[in-house]
Amino acid sequence: MQYWIPKALAVSVLVSLSGCGVFTDEAHHKRNYRASEPVQVPEQLAQPALDPTYKMEVAEYDNNPDSTNYRPPAQVLTVAKGSWVEEGDKQARVYFDKNDGIADLDEFIWDSVHAVLAEHQTKPIKQDKLLGSIETDWYAIIKPEEGWLWDSDIAVSEQRFTFSIEEKSHQRTASLSAKLADYKSEDVPLTPILQQQLEVRALNQVVAEFDYRYRQLEVEIRKQQGIISLEMGFDNKGNAALVTEQDYFVIFDRFSGFLERLSFTIVEIDQERGLITADYNKPESSVWDSIWGEERAELPIENGQYQILVSRTKEGGTSLTWMDDEGITLEPGTMNDLQQALENALRQRGIKI
Repeated sequence: MQYWIPKALAVSVLVSLSGCGVFTDEAHHKRNYRASEPVQVPEQLAQPALDPTYKMEVAEYDNNPDSTNYRPPAQVLTVAKGSWVEEGDKQARVYFDKNDGIADLDEFIWDSVHAVLAEHQTKPIKQDKLLGSIETDWYAIIKPEEGWLWDSDIAVSEQRFTFSIEEKSHQRTASLSAKLADYKSEDVPLTPILQQQLEVRALNQVVAEFDYRYRQLEVEIRKQQGIISLEMGFDNKGNAALVTEQDYFVIFDRFSGFLERLSFTIVEIDQERGLITADYNKPESSVWDSIWGEERAELPIENGQYQILVSRTKEGGTSLTWMDDEGITLEPGTMNDLQQALENALRQRGIKI
C-alpha cells in the first residue's frame, strides 16, 4: 500500500489551529456609542424606569471606526508521535522522544528542518551540525494574500530563523527551538506578539515534517515485518516451488490466513498431508480502492481451485508447491510470476504470516 500524506494540507491545518486567525472587533464602531434622548411618553402615562447606573449623556461618541485586529499567542502543536512541550515555556520549543525505528534522533530532526527549508525554496546560510544550529536565509512564513481573480505574489513579510537542536546525554530525547533572527516588511511592523507567532509557526512546520517523515518510516518498518522472502526453488521431488527459510509449522499454521487476504477462499486444510485447498477469484476493484490505498493484489493465475502442498526441504526450510484442481504442478513460468506477485503483496501490505 502506497502511503500518501498531503503535507500542504497538514501544514495548513497546523497554521489554523496554532492561533493565527484574525479576529475583528466591531464593538468599537462609533455607531455603537450613540445615546439618544429618553423615550417621550404622553403626560397621562408613567415614564419608564431608568437605572441611573446606566444613564448616558445624549451624544454620539467619536471613536475610530476602523476595525482592530486581535491575534492570540500561537501554540506549539505536538502532532508528531513522541513530541511534547514543557508547560509555561516562553520559548518556541518542542521536545521529541526517540521513537522506534529512528536510529539517530538529532539527525532525524536535522533532516526535517532541511526538508522544510527546501519546501520554502531557501537554504541555510550558516549551520553547525555538531552544535545543532541552523541559521536560515530569507523566506516567507506568511503566504501572499489570495485574491478573487488572481493571487498576489508579494509576500507580507520575510524572515530568517535560527533553529537549535539540543540532544540529552542519553540520546533518547532532543529539543528543537526556533528563534527569529531577522525580519523585513514594508507594511507590517514587528511586534512581540507577531514575533512569537512567526517563531511558533516556523517550529510547527518542522513538527509537521517530522510527523510526515516518521509516518513514512513506520510504513517501511511494517513492510519489512513478516516473511518477505519467497524465492523460486524446488521441493524434495524436484518440482518447481516457492521456498522460504521459515519453519514448516510457522508457514503451515499461517499461510491459509495470508491466502484469504489475497482473494482465496479456503476449502480444506489437511494437516496430515500438509495440503491446503483453496478457491481463487480475481478481486473486483474500483476507483475508490485506489484512492484509499486498499487495492487488492491480483495474482497471475486463472480463477479456480488450487492445491498448495507445504513440505519441509532438505535444507531445513519450507517449500510451497502449487498445483491445479487435478493435482498438476503449475509451470515454472507461472510459478515465477506468482512468486513476484506474492512477494510484492507481502511487502506492500506489510503482511506477517
